[in-house]
Amino acid sequence: MSDKHLDALAKVLADQTNILIIPHNDPDPDAIGSAVGLKNLLNIVFHVDAKIIYKGHIGRAENKALVQYLDKPLRLIQPSDWHTESKIALVDTQPSTGNNSLPADRMADIVIDHHISQSAAKSGDFVDIRPELGATSTILTEYLLEAGINPTPQLATALFFGIKTDTMGLSRHASPADVEAYFYLQPLIDVHALVQIEQAQVPITYFQSIDNAIHAGRIFDDDVVIAYLGNLPYPDLCAEIADFFMRLRGIQWVLCMGVFVDELILSMRSRNKKIGAGMLISKIIGHKGTAGGHGNMAAGHVRLGKEDDPEQLAVELEKTALIHLKGKSEVHFKQMI
Repeated sequence: MSDKHLDALAKVLADQTNILIIPHNDPDPDAIGSAVGLKNLLNIVFHVDAKIIYKGHIGRAENKALVQYLDKPLRLIQPSDWHTESKIALVDTQPSTGNNSLPADRMADIVIDHHISQSAAKSGDFVDIRPELGATSTILTEYLLEAGINPTPQLATALFFGIKTDTMGLSRHASPADVEAYFYLQPLIDVHALVQIEQAQVPITYFQSIDNAIHAGRIFDDDVVIAYLGNLPYPDLCAEIADFFMRLRGIQWVLCMGVFVDELILSMRSRNKKIGAGMLISKIIGHKGTAGGHGNMAAGHVRLGKEDDPEQLAVELEKTALIHLKGKSEVHFKQMI
């Protein structure tokens, strides 16, 4: 972040006393960490009262533990939030991606993200999108450093965990900037709290979901895993299972699908450096829904109508995925169990 960026933020926030910070739906550690980082920056440097609001669910045990540790800085969006004249900041997401709650008639004044740039994002007054980075928390760490703010152990832990999870401990899509931010934050974190967050206890339904996923998983041509998980207890379980399957020896691609409320949720992971997961999942979903991501990880959502059969839709998307990955309509598969 440079003085030019600080000046640009100051112009956006001129005569503004409050702002709404919106991470992507079902926020993960990077979305939570970067939102809290921006809130602190706006409070300390610009004396702006910032509120973090979100749509969806925080279901993963580690994410719940992180929010609890941070004294619950996020709250669910309320209809009245859109009746205010507050400025709006999107973090770890962008306009028109379909994975945030920004209304069609509202513009994001500030957009800070690390995913591939969407054309609609450029309409914001302050836009900082860096798809070469592995985490949005890296951007907010840079902001705090340039502003001369020393993160508290609580804030440092949130930002560190955001970078660690999105880059899988710097092993996935980590840039030099991510590495620098990671090791800057590491001596500042609350180690005991981080251990408690990472080892948060899980309900028995978690193990039931793992068992279901292993039985549902199919291996195609020895390097692709696809699993339809059925109904999900929480939406980010798809991502959790996808990360789990990526540990299987020889696997290059993972696609997990499941239903939460009225949406078919997709999560994709990749070790392939030639084909970006974000680009591929967009081709798979097409006009059926929304999708986004970057080289190694991506996600998508398809809204289900009353007449839609989610399992049949999952079969169709599976076929499309395999055609794009293998270039042929038929591939050999074996059950994981």
